Amino acid sequence: MKRVAVLGGGITGVTTAYALAKRGVNVTLIERHRYAAMETSYANGGQLSASHAEVWNHKATILNALKWMARRDAPLLLHPWPSWHKLSWFAQFLAAMPAYERNTIATARLAIAARAHLFAWAQEEHIDFDHRRAGILHVYRDRRGFERAAGVSRLLAQGGLERRAVTRQEMRVIEPALQGDFYGGYYTDSDSTGDIHKFTSGLADACVRLGVACRYGAQVTALAREHGKVRISVGAGEDSTLFDAVVICAGTASRAMAAMLGDHVNVYPVKGYSITVQLDDAASRAAAPKVSLLDDATKLVSSRLGEDRLRVAGTAEFNGFNDDIRADRIRPLVRWVEQCFPGVNTRKVIPWAGLRPMLPDMLPKVGPGKAPGVYYNTGHGHLGWTLAAATAEMVAEVLLSSSAANR
Repeated sequence: MKRVAVLGGGITGVTTAYALAKRGVNVTLIERHRYAAMETSYANGGQLSASHAEVWNHKATILNALKWMARRDAPLLLHPWPSWHKLSWFAQFLAAMPAYERNTIATARLAIAARAHLFAWAQEEHIDFDHRRAGILHVYRDRRGFERAAGVSRLLAQGGLERRAVTRQEMRVIEPALQGDFYGGYYTDSDSTGDIHKFTSGLADACVRLGVACRYGAQVTALAREHGKVRISVGAGEDSTLFDAVVICAGTASRAMAAMLGDHVNVYPVKGYSITVQLDDAASRAAAPKVSLLDDATKLVSSRLGEDRLRVAGTAEFNGFNDDIRADRIRPLVRWVEQCFPGVNTRKVIPWAGLRPMLPDMLPKVGPGKAPGVYYNTGHGHLGWTLAAATAEMVAEVLLSSSAANR
């Protein structure tokens, strides 16, 4: 394989470029922003969470979406006005419900496989990304939610993940700072957390050391098959280059790019929000959690990033390509911190919103497209940080195998 273009400089694009470069491939990374990891890989919840591998194709998701439609601060907000994209996506989402168990197990396996690669890369490239290996604690406020989680745990166990049920008393031992009335929890000590932006930026620097040509500030405007290769046009179209292959890792832009090459990749942008609470005083640092949490009732996660930052993220908003930061969607995140960790000062809070690239069956698309030389590594949804290292290895192997077979 002579020249491969990787489109997208988020976590999936950078890990893909790195996996290919480590195999000796001539890689060009093309990203529309001036730097790597400036969109959905900028300020997510921070969790490397195999324990969060349950796919959403379940009747409980549908019931909650309908129940919460009138609430502007709902954990899952489905805007009622239709679009063909939204309708087709939800039709495929419903069609994937019979595969709920199989897809959850497959996602857990993929998440576990990703850990080894990511940790090894960080060590080899000396990337400091505030990695904390303290596990993740899922907390439940009522018996119904706790008992449903038992069924999810059985599926995760089939995928190779062990997580254990814990009582309220055990929860206090695992995370003494947590306040509130909870029924019980599940603890996964093998999960961890880290700063996705720091990691992706560090790995992008490693890509440059390996010879990857990183073209930042380059907006892809056209893709076309030409004489067995892929022509990629950037900007006004005057700048175009032929590549032997392309890997599309462009997040929510993947659908439009795929259409240019004759593929249908039904990625939908599902907006999520986060806040970063600056723990500037000693009292806040002491009162903030050290163990990562997922609150099932509010669908919020938290991660301690270093000593002086607390990241809280969550919610899902189906509202098309809209990345506005809404005060009524940020307010519940701040309120959650104040209720669960009342000693934390919330005077300095940085809000953020990003669009998760979700496919209807909640599994990423990894592998070849219809045309030779076209590959995908996209659609990771809320688990891009957790799965990217494994899917990067997978697509690199497939691409090189296909290249060898066509020689």
